[in-house]
Amino acid sequence: MTVTSASRGTTCRIVITASVLLLALPVPPAAAGPTEDSTRAGEAPANRTVSALAWIVADAGTGEVLAAHNPHRRLPPASTLKALFAVTALPRVPGDSLRKVSKKDLAGVGEGSSVVGVTAGRTYRAADLWRGTFLRSGNDAVHVLAAMNGGWKSTVGQMQAKARALGARNTKVVTADGYDAKGQYSSAYDLALIVRAGLRNEQFAKYAATAYARFPSATRADGTATAAYPIQNTNRLLTGANGIGRYPGIIGVKNGYTSKAGNTLLAAARRGDRTLVVAVLNPQRGNGLTVYREARALLDWGFKAAGRVKPLGSLNQPGANP
Repeated sequence: MTVTSASRGTTCRIVITASVLLLALPVPPAAAGPTEDSTRAGEAPANRTVSALAWIVADAGTGEVLAAHNPHRRLPPASTLKALFAVTALPRVPGDSLRKVSKKDLAGVGEGSSVVGVTAGRTYRAADLWRGTFLRSGNDAVHVLAAMNGGWKSTVGQMQAKARALGARNTKVVTADGYDAKGQYSSAYDLALIVRAGLRNEQFAKYAATAYARFPSATRADGTATAAYPIQNTNRLLTGANGIGRYPGIIGVKNGYTSKAGNTLLAAARRGDRTLVVAVLNPQRGNGLTVYREARALLDWGFKAAGRVKPLGSLNQPGANP
């Protein structure tokens, strides 16, 4: 099956062949690495066009995995791990919660981190901090939300437990914000599981779909803003920035980048009654925008292929507790 996708002067051709469709997707034990089959899938023509080290296309409704490459390969997730942070902490830190930020709350924000501009001594509503997390990938906002959620170490432990409950067995959490750390990893399959769980949460879906907002630069004691500045989502498929173009039906979700992880992206889009989820980890060609082009091409292929190809496996995990 061949699908051609064009986006603003960039043409991406995906060929899905039998060698991809032979890929088996049962999740291996936690101690296992990539399966032999997933490694062989790298020889498929699709992977000579989609250059990411790992990727997956899945139906969020049915859980069917339509196509994948190295789905269980353990890779640094960068800020896509914030999706797991949100799935874990959103029910415990509702938007109307207030926090007067201390210097301790902001201690440990990694050097070179993306930040939204949280300032010690000011009071913030959790809803603003969540927007700072989703739109600007603010590690400062994550640190404060984690403090509201019982602390950094407690939050990391909760995230690990949530990953296991979802069936995400190839995810190891060391930092709640996705900042590079020794031993931290996830996989395309696990991240698709996490996005699917997140979209079931109304607040997660709302924040993930927000393209533009305002972040308070000065607040009253009740957390209401007296001054604010505009912030824009860094997910180009959602905003259409940098010539990528807003993807039709895009729901959003989360992008990320670190020098170790490369560019990473979780994206979800809806057409009619079908919602697809893609995870794209570390494209090996192009520039920082390639991850969006490859995700766009995979979504295009997925919407055309859904219902016409035999699923490779499922996101539905026996005993999982979303």
